[in-house]
Amino acid sequence: MSTYTRPVMLLLCGLMLLTLAIAVLNTLVPLWLAHEHLPTWQVGMVGSSYFTGNLLGTLLTGWLIKRQGFNRSYYLASLIFAAGCAGLGLMTGFWSWMMWRFIAGIGCAMIWVVVESALMCSGTSRNRGRLLAAYMMVYYVGTVLGQLMISKMPTDLASVLPWVTALILAAILPLLFTRIVNDRSENHEATPVWPMLRLRHARLGVNGCIISGIVLGSLYGLMPLYLNHKGFSDAGIGFWMAVMVSAGIVGQWPVGRLADRFGRLLVLRVQVFIVIMGCMAMLTNAAMGPTLFVLGAAGFTLYPVAMAWACEKVEHHQLVAMNQALLLSYTVGSLLGPTFTSMLMQSYSDSLLFVMIAGVAFIYLLMLLRKAGPHTTPIAHA
Repeated sequence: MSTYTRPVMLLLCGLMLLTLAIAVLNTLVPLWLAHEHLPTWQVGMVGSSYFTGNLLGTLLTGWLIKRQGFNRSYYLASLIFAAGCAGLGLMTGFWSWMMWRFIAGIGCAMIWVVVESALMCSGTSRNRGRLLAAYMMVYYVGTVLGQLMISKMPTDLASVLPWVTALILAAILPLLFTRIVNDRSENHEATPVWPMLRLRHARLGVNGCIISGIVLGSLYGLMPLYLNHKGFSDAGIGFWMAVMVSAGIVGQWPVGRLADRFGRLLVLRVQVFIVIMGCMAMLTNAAMGPTLFVLGAAGFTLYPVAMAWACEKVEHHQLVAMNQALLLSYTVGSLLGPTFTSMLMQSYSDSLLFVMIAGVAFIYLLMLLRKAGPHTTPIAHA
């Protein structure tokens, strides 16, 4: 059977449209708040409300998928995200934007759980890695295109919200022409999420998702603000964000191949070390282009490697619960990262963005340097 079936291709098409909208909003919302002269801690709190919504959406989606199936869950998630986007134009102000970003966060997390779980359940041990790679490639390509759209189009609130909301609604259309079925898990009861977090052999994968959330949450939420304070225009910020995410796209294939060949533990150690070196380079005012490229190539490939590690350790009917657990871990990191980092930036210096990222990466490196126990590569399971 083909790896990239019709349902998989249509699901990835819908994900591409949704990712464009997510990328545009994640970059522009902090900038819109900065243009309104909100203090840095309030910008960070709005970002944290989005990730708090991610947390709730992650917890709800497994229950929703079990009762409504993948298709209906996807439709509902997209509608919730569209409502959170459109609401930004209805009411302005710190508290109202916290609420709407919270709603958008719920929808986005539901989309991610539905898409990741559908892909994992559609695959086997032989092709699941390729499906995950395709998912990450589509996600990052959509993110880059979103950043490039920012650099080429008007970025004021009234111009952006209508077409972004329309894009989200259009993402529903591909799944109207197919049905995603998970036959092999229909006879199993819903697996609880919390036991997945306690699996000993999956622990470093779960921790990796937390660290990835802190790193990417801080970069997505506060890097635009950092560049804004450095005097870059909105178009310039979109360009440099695109450079960073493009590095993540370039890194996906070689990192995946290296993880298959040499094991995920070694690859994760190297990735985390490179993240630390990239942060040190930013703190020493090294050339921004190469530094952001290196930082993006290492930081944006942490999540899929850690996720694939953890998913190897569970049965097929547990994949939805494990995906929830991993996204929950990622979301916790994404919530904590911008919250504490924005407070440090407000109190001390914008450079604390990279000090914070390097610090948590160093802690994870220490975990990885400890004996991790026996670990096999995906090829051995194929």
